[in-house]
Amino acid sequence: MLDITNLTIKSAHNHLKNGDFSVKDLVGSALKNVDEKNKEINAYLEVYNDVKEETAKAESLFKGGKASILTGIPLALKDNILNKGKIASASSKILGKYHATYDSTVVSKLKKESPIFIGRTNMDEFAMGSSTENSAYGVTKNPIDPTRVPGGSSGGSVAAVKMNGALAALGSDTGGSIRQPASFCGLVGLKPTYGAISRYGLIAMGSSLDQIGPLTKSVEDAEILFNIMKGKDPKDSTTISSVEKKELPKKLIIGVPEDVLKMDGIQPDVRKNFEESIKKFSKLGYEIKNISLPNAHYSLAIYYVIMPAEVSSNLARFDGVKYGLHENGENLLGDYIKTRTIGFGKETRRRLILGAYVLSSGYYDSFYNKANELRRAVIGDFDKVFENRQAKNGVDIIITPTTPDVAFKIGEKAADPLSMYMSDILTAPQSIAGLPAISVPSGLSQIGLPIGLQITAPYMREDLLFKAGKDFLGEI
Repeated sequence: MLDITNLTIKSAHNHLKNGDFSVKDLVGSALKNVDEKNKEINAYLEVYNDVKEETAKAESLFKGGKASILTGIPLALKDNILNKGKIASASSKILGKYHATYDSTVVSKLKKESPIFIGRTNMDEFAMGSSTENSAYGVTKNPIDPTRVPGGSSGGSVAAVKMNGALAALGSDTGGSIRQPASFCGLVGLKPTYGAISRYGLIAMGSSLDQIGPLTKSVEDAEILFNIMKGKDPKDSTTISSVEKKELPKKLIIGVPEDVLKMDGIQPDVRKNFEESIKKFSKLGYEIKNISLPNAHYSLAIYYVIMPAEVSSNLARFDGVKYGLHENGENLLGDYIKTRTIGFGKETRRRLILGAYVLSSGYYDSFYNKANELRRAVIGDFDKVFENRQAKNGVDIIITPTTPDVAFKIGEKAADPLSMYMSDILTAPQSIAGLPAISVPSGLSQIGLPIGLQITAPYMREDLLFKAGKDFLGEI
């Protein structure tokens, strides 16, 4: 069997083009890994039944000299991204039998390149979680250590790639749900600029925060997928056209936010690894500056006000009447209550209640409006350090650890939601500000678990992330 452990999108494409192996060989290896490992890991909820047919189409494109860089590449799809005719349940009972009636924009764009979608991956229900323990269809395990979580909410996507059941995957990131699992599993995870990639066909959680992005083995692969998926979409009014390409600075200046790193809860191994990462960048010729983001420590609190409020609004549509699960009650109100009680999991119900509370009369100004005021302050902090790199403390990019800890044990934080929420403490600021950020592997802890480095760039400057990430990982 073909070993795809070290294959990237780019290298696999070159091998396919040179005839070193076929699409059938490549896809067959991915499917064999799924068959052998998925029962334990639970990365995939479903392997699609048209994989063989799509493989044959990809083979014909190579034979006809019409293959693109994604043709025949095995990809995994998070269960909240619509793929026409396939189930998209957001790992919830309430959508357990829902078949997508149209393609999401990202799937539509990718299909033009003829990759092979292997299947849909497990996730925290409606993307609410940091461990993929909140799925209605069981826990996903970390392929590196099955006693530990893979991160969340895109845990199934990252596990699918890590167990070699795909070469890359799509996830969604609201407060860190691509970057945190990438860190926990030693992969690359990109959260693009808000609006850079269309959300059309993404089952909504927090509409002002959600973004689709890639989980890959290399920064180059993340760049390949980003460039295919990005762009203005008339079906999503929040999308933006690609900005004019700017020349990359010859010498990038990195900002290290001292106030962020003073936050409680960052493990010693993570701090030590971050210090080593700073030294590595310095040796690579990057200039290091200490900066201040004085309002960044409010980001997690802001996130857990705005996100539940948007959840409460977005999930109101799941009432047992329009589509999805329906449970009979004594009357219409009884239908609503019974359907939503049975259909939604514990964490989803918790966030719905919290969201309804912060939007309620008497609390709207105290919580929701206040959170939006602070959100503008966080955005202002980033603007200040990015606006003029020639000014005092002006920088090109900012680095921090991706997460305060490494992958934790399954069940370790399940009874303590606040402890679980702290997983997003270093990834929430970028989501609040709508900025692009990437997590790249930066080393291992003392017990051999991956640690991630997060790189943040100004609005629509993913090119800076790709340059810094490639330099850091030594990608040519």
